[in-house]
Amino acid sequence: MLKYKAPLTIALFLLCLVSGTGSAFAQGKVKDLFKVKSPKIDYVRPDTTILIKYEEFPEDDSDAGKSIFFNPKKQLSIVSEDTSELDLGEQHIVEVSEEVLIDSTWIKIAGYYAIWDTRNINPYRMDGRQLKDTVDITLYDPRAKRDYKMPLEKTPVTSRFGHRGYRWHYGTDIDLNTGDSIYAAFDGVVRINKWDGGGYGNYIVLRHYNGLETLYGHMSRTIAETGQFVKAGEVIGLGGSTGRSSGPHLHYEVRYQGNPLDPELMYDFPDYLLKGQSFVITSALFNYYNKSKSSSSGSRKASYHKVRSGDTLSGIAKRYGVSVSQITKLNGISARTTLKVGRSLRIK
Repeated sequence: MLKYKAPLTIALFLLCLVSGTGSAFAQGKVKDLFKVKSPKIDYVRPDTTILIKYEEFPEDDSDAGKSIFFNPKKQLSIVSEDTSELDLGEQHIVEVSEEVLIDSTWIKIAGYYAIWDTRNINPYRMDGRQLKDTVDITLYDPRAKRDYKMPLEKTPVTSRFGHRGYRWHYGTDIDLNTGDSIYAAFDGVVRINKWDGGGYGNYIVLRHYNGLETLYGHMSRTIAETGQFVKAGEVIGLGGSTGRSSGPHLHYEVRYQGNPLDPELMYDFPDYLLKGQSFVITSALFNYYNKSKSSSSGSRKASYHKVRSGDTLSGIAKRYGVSVSQITKLNGISARTTLKVGRSLRIK
C-alpha cells in the first residue's frame, strides 16, 4: 500500500500548483478534497399565532346591535338611525400569518395585536367601568411622525353621543354630502371592513397605535381593505347613507377596548381640531352605561316602517336586516301583496 502513497501526493501537489493553492498545500492547510461536507440547511417553521378560545353569546340582527359588551341583552326598537345594543362580542378561532409594514419594520399582525377579529366590533369583553388604572393615551406625536386628521373636511355635528329618545347613541353624527372623502383619524390598521344592513351600513373599524379604535359608518363605499395599514389623513371611504340612516352623514365612534367614548371629550368639532395631544381614560368615562341601561329598559317592543313610493318587501327587509318571511308573518300578508304607500309595516 505504501508504494501508491507517493504518486498520489505528487498528483495532489501538481493539482494545487495549477489551481494556485500550492502554498496552502505546502503549509498543510489543504483539506481532503474527497471529504468536503455540503452546507447544512436548517428548516424554519413559519411563525403563526392562533387564538383558540371560542365562545358564543346572544346576537342581534345587526353589528350595531351587538357592538356593546354589556349584559344582560336588551331588545331595542328599529328606528331611522343606527343604534347599538348592550351585548357581548364574539371571538372566533383565527390564524394570522400576514404581515404589515409599520415604521419600516415588518411584523406579524398577530404579534402586534393580541386579538385580531375581522368580524366583530367588540371581541374584547372588557367592562370599562371596571378599569382600575388611569390610562394616558397619546393621540398624536409629531416627533414620531404620527399625526392626526379630522374624519371630514367639515365637521358640523348633527347628533351627539348620549340618550336619544328611548335608546342610547354611541357615536357622533357629522353632516356630509354623498361621495365626500372620509379620512383615517390616526395611523393604524383596518380591522373590519363590512356591510351591516340593520345598522352601520358600509363601515370600517381602524385600530390605532395608541390603543384606540375608530369606527366610520353609513359610507356609500369603503376603500381601505381589511389588514391594510393606513396613515392619518388617508382616504378610507366615501360618505353616504347606507344601513339604518335617515340621510347622508358619518356616524363616528371612538372606542377603547371595545368601550365607546364620547368623541366630543377629545374633539372640538366646530374648530376642526383635537382638544389636546393626549387623553386620559378612567372608569368614570363609562358610567354612562347606567343611564343607557335605564333608558333602554322602556324600549318599545314593536318597530314599524312606513311604506314609501318604490318600496318592496325585499328592499325593506334588507334595509332593516330582517327576512321577508318575518315581515309577512308579522303583518299577515304574503310575499306577493301589493304595498300601499303610507301603510305601516311591522318589522319586529
